[in-house]
Amino acid sequence: MTLVLHAHPFSSYCQKVLIALYENDTPFTLRMLADADSFAELAKLWPLRLMPVLTDGGEVVREASIIIEHLTLRHPGPVHLIPQDPKVALQVRFFDRVFDNYVMGPMQRVVGDALRSAGERDPKGVADAKARLDQSYEWLDGELRGRTWAAGEDFTLADCAAAPSLFYADWVHPIGERFGTVRAYRARLLKRPSFARAVEEARPYRSFFPPGAPDRD
Repeated sequence: MTLVLHAHPFSSYCQKVLIALYENDTPFTLRMLADADSFAELAKLWPLRLMPVLTDGGEVVREASIIIEHLTLRHPGPVHLIPQDPKVALQVRFFDRVFDNYVMGPMQRVVGDALRSAGERDPKGVADAKARLDQSYEWLDGELRGRTWAAGEDFTLADCAAAPSLFYADWVHPIGERFGTVRAYRARLLKRPSFARAVEEARPYRSFFPPGAPDRD
């Protein structure tokens, strides 16, 4: 049965799912969200019109983390993105929420502000978001010390969340040199074949990054 992912390769949450699919070489069809017809199709599947959305036969799966959980249950592969040990899985899910809420979230607030007209800008909101990013970088720098991946030595859901989160967060508020552990972790993520592929597929769309994409990565 064909999996169809309604997504755009430049979207951070879509990249999160693409990494999971690429990790296990899971066959799927990408329904690129790029025109009125594709977004109308998305709206029928998810009235909130948020990407990504996965269709698996007659089943519709929404939200990036839930899609990855679904793939683990219904289309498992050699890379176990959700550990079988419940206690370890809980730690993985915790880090997934940390990266989504405290790295991806503030990053997107900065990006969203750049889309506003000059009179609608929220300088305090942007400053607060960047302060949250610094807090997250500092906490992660201690937590990730001595680990290869977010929750240990195995690549998991947590790393699928971390990769686009840290990738784009560093664009809007660079990870300071004092956070050497986080900087090294981000570099490892960029070398991971699944994420490297997602980054390359998104490269043609960098000019659309609202605050302006830096000339690196």
